[in-house]
Amino acid sequence: MGTPEHSTTGDTAGNGTGPVGGLGRACHPGPVVAVTALAAALAVIAGRGTGGCVLVGAAVMTGQLSVGWCNDAFDAGRDTASGRRGKPVADGVIAVTQVWAAAYTALALCVPLSLFCGLWAGAVHLAAVGAGWAYNVRLKATRWSWVPYALAFAALPAFVALGLPGRPWPAWWVVGAGALLGIGAHLGDVLPDIRGDLATGVRGWPQRLGPDRARLLLPVPLVIASALLALGPAGPPGGREVVALSVVFLVAVTGTVLGRRRERLAFATAIVVAAVDVILLLDGIGIGAGPR
Repeated sequence: MGTPEHSTTGDTAGNGTGPVGGLGRACHPGPVVAVTALAAALAVIAGRGTGGCVLVGAAVMTGQLSVGWCNDAFDAGRDTASGRRGKPVADGVIAVTQVWAAAYTALALCVPLSLFCGLWAGAVHLAAVGAGWAYNVRLKATRWSWVPYALAFAALPAFVALGLPGRPWPAWWVVGAGALLGIGAHLGDVLPDIRGDLATGVRGWPQRLGPDRARLLLPVPLVIASALLALGPAGPPGGREVVALSVVFLVAVTGTVLGRRRERLAFATAIVVAAVDVILLLDGIGIGAGPR
């Protein structure tokens, strides 16, 4: 892919990791674990059997692994040129060809695992994985960088629901909240690194906004997602929904105000809001929009 390779010997001994450890770091393990766990939880709540839940988890995990490894492999040249540390390829822990091989292997496994969940469900999930690859190789540095995140997060509940008997589509408010969570995840993921990204020529949507505007905007899609999840189901909101919305609003305002001095704090409060949204999502996965 035109990115430089590095020896997997000399530096490897110095930092105490080998190719396996390098691959573990290069896959972006945090998002892999978080998204896989969310998908598995959605499958359980939706009533998928044990086999179905395992298939959903395996499909999502391999898809996430492929996207994470693709990201590090594609960025290897820029990471090396900018002297960015903490990246296994740039640190010389593992060769970029090994990361590409891992990405393609995970993608190859993801295809049948996704389709085993059902033809339509598999198609939706593979489209989401494709959006992740498109983000890595093209859209990350454009004003449309938010689109793959929105599509991928919106597809997750659809992937789970379409694998059920009758292939029901999830309620509109679940899909909409998923898309908004994806946009919030994009802003939160990029916010701490915006200045470094600009220095290396990455000009996605958050980078074009700049750190101050991105910080102010960060809670907005998450709060709207909370409102959709709390108010979307039929009937008046219950006490849990009212409490959740109150917590989300207070945390979001706190993060926006205090995050002016500490961007990591803005990101941390966004994580709290996102966690409340996930709880609401799991509580109201509502394959349909029935009564509360």
